[in-house]
Amino acid sequence: MKTWNKNPVPNDIKSQTRAELEAQFAVWEQPVYRVKQLMDWLYVQRVGDWDAMTNLPKALREKLRLEFSLGRLELARKQGARDTTQKFLWRLADHSLIESVLIPANPSLYGEPSDRHTLCVSTQVGCAYGCKFCASGLDGWKRNLLPHEIVEQVLGVERWSAEQSKADRPKPAVATVAEDESQTSEAQRESADLRLPHYAPRNPGNGFPGPRLVDNVVIMGMGEPLANYDNLLKALRLLNAGWGGRIGARKITVSTSGLAPQIRRLADEPEQFSLAVSLHGATDAVRDRIMPVNRKFPLKELASALEYYQSQRGRIITFEYILIAGVNDDLAQAKPLGALAKRLNAKVNLIPYNTVEGLPWARPEEDACEKFLAAMRVQKIVTTLRREKGHDIDAACGQLRLKTERELSGVTLIS
Repeated sequence: MKTWNKNPVPNDIKSQTRAELEAQFAVWEQPVYRVKQLMDWLYVQRVGDWDAMTNLPKALREKLRLEFSLGRLELARKQGARDTTQKFLWRLADHSLIESVLIPANPSLYGEPSDRHTLCVSTQVGCAYGCKFCASGLDGWKRNLLPHEIVEQVLGVERWSAEQSKADRPKPAVATVAEDESQTSEAQRESADLRLPHYAPRNPGNGFPGPRLVDNVVIMGMGEPLANYDNLLKALRLLNAGWGGRIGARKITVSTSGLAPQIRRLADEPEQFSLAVSLHGATDAVRDRIMPVNRKFPLKELASALEYYQSQRGRIITFEYILIAGVNDDLAQAKPLGALAKRLNAKVNLIPYNTVEGLPWARPEEDACEKFLAAMRVQKIVTTLRREKGHDIDAACGQLRLKTERELSGVTLIS
């Protein structure tokens, strides 16, 4: 019987900010431009091997190897065709499982022009908040993800895409170069591209080899993002930084089930990250039934925190509203939802429920969803109805992970 170590890998290089690395390089008496070279290897070339960083001196690579880990998520399973919604099941260093979902070219995800590629990212292994309709918390909460484990979901999907593209291309002719690289001219080295794979130019003009695959990130996967606040914010800053992931702050959306104190804290941060609230009910009666968090932070307290967020940011909030048959899809629910959206200058994203095996909730008929959409628009609320992608690939949060863990239930974990 297989045994696995449960301890996550600490001190990964992708949990370090540029300032932290510059401080470490100063201690090592390394020039500051070496940090820029390192960042390019991590976030542009997405390498997972110290020896691949060939323009860093060998002695520096050895120092980095001793000081930091350089982890990559292992792709345990994937569902979906390459040109449609993709669900990725990642295995972490401690063999925990998490999910990410890549949603391509969805013009109505938030009612804005086409989201070219949106990645839904997880922040915890499991979830402690126990929303009754969600698969993420069925096996409880295991731990928070570290910053690099959040960042790596983006890099891992892009690495997978680059590998797929590379496999599809005919092999290019390889220039003949001298056996001893020291005898090779710079022009020859550039032409032959000795160090980098052919799909990753040595000197990309914008710091990235071609357009970024993931250009929108939504923190709506497994877990309650604001319950892992510090690790989440550090990861988002790494993904947003010009020296890091280069994803605009306004292209990053943080979702919460309603943690009012953390919403206020997020409002005071300098970055312009977007906010979405997993509302799923516009009355305390409905939210109490399906979302235990509402008992701690009822709608009055949640709305107050959102008003503070609006006063600090002046940004439109998105209400995520999963339509569940017989629970919150009655047209009588549309009126209080519209009133709350007007009060908070929020737009509404309606999402037909993705059924989860073992849970009693059902997806409404398409006609019921369309009628709810019409009832919202009649109130002049900006509302979209997600024509749900991924219903056939266990796309509900935590569903593929839960299925896989139950298949592996004979595995014993040790500390």
